[in-house]
Amino acid sequence: MDKLEAMYIFTRVAELLSFTRTAQDLAIPKAKVSGAVQSLESRLGTRLFHRTTRRVQLTQDGVDYYEGCKHVMEELAVVESQLQNTSTISGKLRIDMNLGIAKNLVIPHLPEFIKKYPNISLELSCVDYEVDLVREGFDCVIRVGALADSTLIAKPLGNMQIINCGSPTYIEEFGVPERLEDLANHKLVDYVTSLGSKSAGWEYWDGDQYRNLQMRYSVRVNSVEAYLYACLAGLGIIQVPEIGVRRYLKEGALVEILKDFSAEPMPVSLIYSSRKNVSKKLQVFIEWITGLVRNYLQY
Repeated sequence: MDKLEAMYIFTRVAELLSFTRTAQDLAIPKAKVSGAVQSLESRLGTRLFHRTTRRVQLTQDGVDYYEGCKHVMEELAVVESQLQNTSTISGKLRIDMNLGIAKNLVIPHLPEFIKKYPNISLELSCVDYEVDLVREGFDCVIRVGALADSTLIAKPLGNMQIINCGSPTYIEEFGVPERLEDLANHKLVDYVTSLGSKSAGWEYWDGDQYRNLQMRYSVRVNSVEAYLYACLAGLGIIQVPEIGVRRYLKEGALVEILKDFSAEPMPVSLIYSSRKNVSKKLQVFIEWITGLVRNYLQY
């Protein structure tokens, strides 16, 4: 007999205060009930019941052990209920997020979610424009950056740390900038949302507020992927979420620079339409993604 089974039998004896009634309740021989209690008492080195021919009563150690067993049984029941319920959660879940979040954070961990909720089918969108959650039928979207006023529900997930990077080939040619003034002799890879729009330049904290410094550039891009690869090619320095370049920093393909002059962290939010009638499939995804990002985002 394993320990958990013995604990369960013990709790029923403690509740019914009868070995005979417990045997009848569990439809097992009375000898098995007695054996379970005796094995626990032997293992614990104490008596759990006072036994007489007329009554069974818990000792003080028995009372304490019963409270502990009851807590274990309740926790186990909750876990079993959750596991059983996961198989009943089903349906299509449509989500939109930017490519960086998808590639570096969500997709590598999706097998865990799908294994836990095998009957949920995911549709993952990573388009370059801001989708209309309601009109395009999305269950939720994950957005990076400041949010416009909206009637939608926004759940803050954390902030992405922004770091400054350059490639070894760029550093070898232009040197390592150590002060803000040194940027006059450097170039950035310029990122704009659409070609022809005004560049934000280099963002930095001046000790009181975030400011922007206009810089020279050799190449201007309107794609996050192109922004990163232009830096890797040595075309300039960039300001980028740390999570998106962690692998390149580890490999030595990028070098962090100007640690004291980083841009403002970027908020990450999960957005959905309403707090009312949130589907179970969306509830479990929100719970999962919230737990996942704790290891990657700042608070």
